[in-house]
Amino acid sequence: MPTNLIVVESPAKAKTMSKYLGKEFTALASYGHVRDLVPKQGAVDTENDFAMKYGLIEKNEKHVDAIVKAMKKADALYLATDPDREGEAISWHLYEILKERGALDGKPVHRVEFYEITKSAIQQAIQQPRALSENLINAQQARRALDYLVGFNLSPLLWKKVRRGLSAGRVQSPALRLIVEREEEIERFKAQEYWTIESDLSAKGRDFAAKLTHFNGEKLDQFAVGHAARADEIEAILQSRAQGRLLVTAVEKKQRRRNPSPPFTTSTLQQEAARKLGFSAQRTMRTAQQLYEGVDIGGENVGLISYMRTDAVNLANEAVAEIREVIRGRFGAENLPDEPQVYKSKSKNAQEAHEAIRPTSAARPPESLHDYLKPEQFRLYELIWRRTVACQMVPALLDTVAVDLEAGQGNVFRANGSHVVKPGFMAVYQEGSDDKPEEEDEAILPSLERGDAVELRALRKVQHFTEPPPRYSEASLVKTLEAYGIGRPSTYASIIATLESREYVILDKRRFTPTDVGRVVNKFLSEHFQHYVDYDFTARMEDDLDAISRGEKEWRPVLKDFWGDFQAQVKAKESVERPGVEMMEEKCPKCGKQLAKRLGRNGYFIGCTGYPDCDYTRNVDEAAGAAAEPQIVEGRACPKCGSSLVIKRGRYGKFIGCGSYPNCKHMEPLEKPADTGVQCPECKQATMLKRKSRYGKIFYSCARYPDCKYAVWNPPLNEPCPKCAWPILTIKTTKRRGVEKVCPRKECGFAEPYEGEVPGAVPQAAQA
Repeated sequence: MPTNLIVVESPAKAKTMSKYLGKEFTALASYGHVRDLVPKQGAVDTENDFAMKYGLIEKNEKHVDAIVKAMKKADALYLATDPDREGEAISWHLYEILKERGALDGKPVHRVEFYEITKSAIQQAIQQPRALSENLINAQQARRALDYLVGFNLSPLLWKKVRRGLSAGRVQSPALRLIVEREEEIERFKAQEYWTIESDLSAKGRDFAAKLTHFNGEKLDQFAVGHAARADEIEAILQSRAQGRLLVTAVEKKQRRRNPSPPFTTSTLQQEAARKLGFSAQRTMRTAQQLYEGVDIGGENVGLISYMRTDAVNLANEAVAEIREVIRGRFGAENLPDEPQVYKSKSKNAQEAHEAIRPTSAARPPESLHDYLKPEQFRLYELIWRRTVACQMVPALLDTVAVDLEAGQGNVFRANGSHVVKPGFMAVYQEGSDDKPEEEDEAILPSLERGDAVELRALRKVQHFTEPPPRYSEASLVKTLEAYGIGRPSTYASIIATLESREYVILDKRRFTPTDVGRVVNKFLSEHFQHYVDYDFTARMEDDLDAISRGEKEWRPVLKDFWGDFQAQVKAKESVERPGVEMMEEKCPKCGKQLAKRLGRNGYFIGCTGYPDCDYTRNVDEAAGAAAEPQIVEGRACPKCGSSLVIKRGRYGKFIGCGSYPNCKHMEPLEKPADTGVQCPECKQATMLKRKSRYGKIFYSCARYPDCKYAVWNPPLNEPCPKCAWPILTIKTTKRRGVEKVCPRKECGFAEPYEGEVPGAVPQAAQA
């Protein structure tokens, strides 16, 4: 019997494949990318037609070895990685490795792609294989080369001119610019006062309200009533003219249709999951990946949604037919339109051959899966199911009414009302909004006719102030990135993660605020590399990559055009002055030299230009001449040297340190560490505490420190290692392999995928 090897990225997907394809196929996982550019200068040889030097990713070496070994025994190879550029690149790299190691030896190689992990889709894909796509491979190589050339040339310049450890990226830098420019817009904003005059009314047993729109025959704009005195004056005039009632002068009735939103793309799924579920873009994509790759449902591993990296909004005819049957049976024929709803993408680069994100079977409602899914999986699946079903339902019908009422001639109040006549799709799903409350039905007004008199119960003056534009949330940032064409939907989560991990932005109350470091980096790049953080330039570069993937452009000429100008500009900026230093007129109170506002590891501070001879510093918000005297911790002494303990301020806020620093470097957190409840595996006398290091990194250590110094970087899990029996495992998160349970003992090496909650887990950049 012939044997076939099929390779996918993840073990979960491999497990599903094995069940669907039978004994003729062996399914193995590559665990993501297997090769990448070597991490050193010259990995992209700009002098040799952009030749690229790849190296094996060390942590996936054992998986590659297993694939090579299996391929030597197999008769044919099926490459079934994800149906996008990244997936094509993984397949190509595997092919190149297998060829180099002599594992192919003329055996047939097939590329198969599918957009949902179901038995029928997989078997159909096996029957319709294709060759590796040179265009998709070249597009991914061009993207990787561009990102490398920008990172390896701009980042060292930032190290030299701003601070070590910083980075600049082809798409992260324009994204940072968006956040910084919004913050600057907020800071420039000046609130403007205005007032509205509103009336509380009653007619036919129903209370309602109306707002003044015209006064003395003139229409009121937003700032027509700009201060309290004018509002008092208008209120007094209206009271005298109304005489306790208003007269209905016009009634306008309309029926309005509200259409359903199209099914989800990657971008809109990230936006809605942020609005409705509070999920980060990374959490959304991680959970969607789990639903796509397959979940155990009563002993069978089933892929629950179609491929989650897509910018298309169309649905397969078979899927639409099933959705319509679900609507007919569950919501009634009256909610089913005569013809299916057809959606077209607004993006010129959308791949209409792909589908939108949808359930693999609409006949599998969320409640039927409740017992099999983790809470976040259930919530995301329910969101996708509802949006998909709603997109094929009839529009909602709303009756709207607008009533004009006069308080004497020329003084007009308007009341608006509406109610849902036929909910249609709204019975299943309504789209959220970014920066305003979700739309609610307006008040239901009493039945009024022209000439009716309405009781005036009260007049109210309401003070308002204009508000600045809101800071970006994850949803609104993703929406703006898509609108500008910065990156592609599949990269939004990593863009946001990079900005946070580099500490260019912080996420506070679900809104992004730039840090001092982020502002300085943005200023430096905007002033000296304006072309490369320009939104239009970034979008055009993405268009070029899409054109390469379609075979309309060659990848090397695109790189050549970019590199010529970029290289010259990098060389020209080697001599620019260091940013982040602002000279002050104030003199140092210790030595008399000039002070300067500088960017340090903890943000801006004020320091003496005579450093290191003079070490005077103070916080930016402290008064001139202040010596930044630390606050002494009463009743405690340093456990190392016996000196006083003081409260200091660092990059991550306040902490307790020894007053004899730098002679004694003892420090400890100001806040009490959180108890994980997991027993220390070394001393077995105390539990592990979640702590923060002096550099802000989260770690977990024994509560008996310093008597017991056992510590790990990753969240501990109260579960013994199945390989070496060490009392605990840890939860490790990396970009390439996702979330895993790993043994903290390096010599053991145990690791397996983990799909539970990760409370307090922080991905370690060094491990990614």
